[in-house]
Amino acid sequence: MNLGSHSLESPFFLAPLAGYTDLAFRLLCREMGAGLTVSEMISSNGLVHGQEKTLTMLKTVPAESPFCIQLFGNDPEIMGRAAAIASAHPTDLLDINMGCPVRKVVKKGSGAALMKDPDRAEAIITAVTANTDLPVTVKFRSGWTDEAVTAPEFAAMAESAGAAAVTVHARTWQQMFGGRADRRIIAKVKETVNIPVIGNGDILSYQDGLDMMQETGCDGVMVGRGALGNPWVFQPGGMPDSLSGRLPVMQKHMEYAKKFLETTRLLFRIKNHACRYLTGLPGAVKLREKIMYCPSLDALQSLLRQLADNM
Repeated sequence: MNLGSHSLESPFFLAPLAGYTDLAFRLLCREMGAGLTVSEMISSNGLVHGQEKTLTMLKTVPAESPFCIQLFGNDPEIMGRAAAIASAHPTDLLDINMGCPVRKVVKKGSGAALMKDPDRAEAIITAVTANTDLPVTVKFRSGWTDEAVTAPEFAAMAESAGAAAVTVHARTWQQMFGGRADRRIIAKVKETVNIPVIGNGDILSYQDGLDMMQETGCDGVMVGRGALGNPWVFQPGGMPDSLSGRLPVMQKHMEYAKKFLETTRLLFRIKNHACRYLTGLPGAVKLREKIMYCPSLDALQSLLRQLADNM
């Protein structure tokens, strides 16, 4: 599919996930077949005020392209300024988060809260598109509550305001991450707008993604939690069913973590990723314990080498 001037190799994209989609994991997923990767959601206020931690989250490498930076906030002017700053960094697209359900985000009027305030949401999209030459996409939910499913109207507004594509997580804010994503909402959005529609929610395998595109007519799918510990989700063959089949990718992930991340500060995050690769394997509980006891990334890499040598 195409987004703006970008022709993407695959309609399977990696969703932004706070605390997970750092450069190391994104680059791995890109190599495993993801057609597009998206940063963790980045605070527009943090970007405008030059906060070091926020600026670090913009880091990418040429091999990751096409890469998308996702911004969140509730002030159109600040969001516009943040878009200009983000566009000056290496990136191919910008995305606006209007779907995060986390209470500390929603409480400030950002994320999914903007679905209750379409006028402000429209002003934000207009401000962002006015401050960048990059394609701008918008990610949102089915609606605020089960009684207020507004995704089709919201998508039409986003298109009118200048969005190049929309991503629909087919759950309401009220659902958070519970229940099942309602693919009928994605289909209704696809019927409503002329720009590309990306479906999101409950994509746990490559086949799930194909099924969603077939059922809804959406142009692509965005994989979030289904990619954690399973970057094979971007490939038709799926996840290997043995530790020996998974170890090479685990090791590559750790290599990228060592190369691109502050491993001391982010050691727990890295070990969390490593543990997720063991889902469904015999002896997973004991292996996870060994991983969590590793005092450093070097120790974790040594453990993985020992496992590989004993295969």
